[in-house]
Amino acid sequence: MERALVNDAIDALEAANRRLDAGGLSPVEVNELLARYARAEKLAAYGRTVLAGRVRDAVAVARVTGTSVGAARRSVDTADTLGAAPVLDAALRSGSVSVDQAGVIARTEATRPGSASALVEAARTGSSFRALTDRARRLRLDVEDPVALGERQRRARRVRHRVTDEGMVHLDAHLEPHVGAGLVARLESVARRTGGEDPWEARLADALAAVTGADPTGSVPGAAERGRAEVVVLVSHEITQRDWIDVGEGEQCRIPGVGPVGPAVAKRIASDAFLSGVFFDGTDLRHLKRWTRSIPAGVRTALRLGDPPEFDGPACVDCGARFGLQIDHVDPVANGGPTSLPNSKWRCEPCHLAKTRQDRDAGLLTPRPPPDP
Repeated sequence: MERALVNDAIDALEAANRRLDAGGLSPVEVNELLARYARAEKLAAYGRTVLAGRVRDAVAVARVTGTSVGAARRSVDTADTLGAAPVLDAALRSGSVSVDQAGVIARTEATRPGSASALVEAARTGSSFRALTDRARRLRLDVEDPVALGERQRRARRVRHRVTDEGMVHLDAHLEPHVGAGLVARLESVARRTGGEDPWEARLADALAAVTGADPTGSVPGAAERGRAEVVVLVSHEITQRDWIDVGEGEQCRIPGVGPVGPAVAKRIASDAFLSGVFFDGTDLRHLKRWTRSIPAGVRTALRLGDPPEFDGPACVDCGARFGLQIDHVDPVANGGPTSLPNSKWRCEPCHLAKTRQDRDAGLLTPRPPPDP
């Protein structure tokens, strides 16, 4: 019976595919049909995942599905979790979540039982894949012992490199949180200062050559900009009072947007000038305002922390990206908007440009005098 139903569905999809080249679809019809195809793909993913769990052999699954062995192994692992998480099983079975979303949720459920319900709901209500993975990562890391986690991260550090088909050198690096966050902050700082019309990732590549001095021609823009960029480490005051030995219940020792760091690591790097140790002291940064484009230090630090109580670091308010972020005035300065925490949001470069175009079209960028203090 199952084979007959699947065969009928395949025949119907093949017929639909042949008609796609005929054209004649309006933009609304194109979007509706795209959504239907996406749902069909999700429904097929459930059967593929369940059957992969029965086959068990990742190599055999990869050969049949045309995927990598790693992807096939993740399908097998996801199938194992479905039986222990009925809410995830039902969501994937009905096509409410994609196989990629299900994989993220399954890995988190295996580490933190009971988390699947909230993550499935987030996926169903339109949470971006980036936001879902960030939330799942936070849930997984929050149950880890920070000291043990730091030791495991230390053992897991590595850099791999290979030459691509285009003759480019490809780097794959797994760096400890404080090292990776510091490097990314420096690269983004240089890339922002150099500007230009090149894509953001190309500017980051130039920045990597600049900060490492790896470009022997000296032609990389911003090569002189090698100063360290600030990285924020959020530490509960109680940890410092125990000589940085451990992290207690409800306390934090982490780099926002990256994850926990061991208290010993935080203590070791706290004296470095490129790190800001932020302690809970009751300061209400939301009262800081300036009617200029300059971002006050307190507001900038608060933005780097992310929204309370998670303090999970900055992300684009539109798409959830954590890459190439810029501070945007929600109400533009030209329209009288203050440089305050509530009026300052992170946006990635494409979303920031789109927001600026909207503000210009709405007539909000015509300079106006600032309000009285």
